[in-house]
Amino acid sequence: MQLDHVPGDLVLNPNQPDWGLGQVQSAIGTKVTVNFENIGKIVVNTAIIELEIMDRDELPRD
Repeated sequence: MQLDHVPGDLVLNPNQPDWGLGQVQSAIGTKVTVNFENIGKIVVNTAIIELEIMDRDELPRD
């Protein structure tokens, strides 16, 4: 299933949980640029990898 991602979305890559939480920087078609906390900026092809959108209200607060 392909979802529409918008800049600012917080996402996880369920296939790479060690990448940590990511924030969508841009999305053009199936190419989504995400800045992950543990690995940096990555372009993800959402036709291949389904990113999990996180609900900001469910995130732990520091």
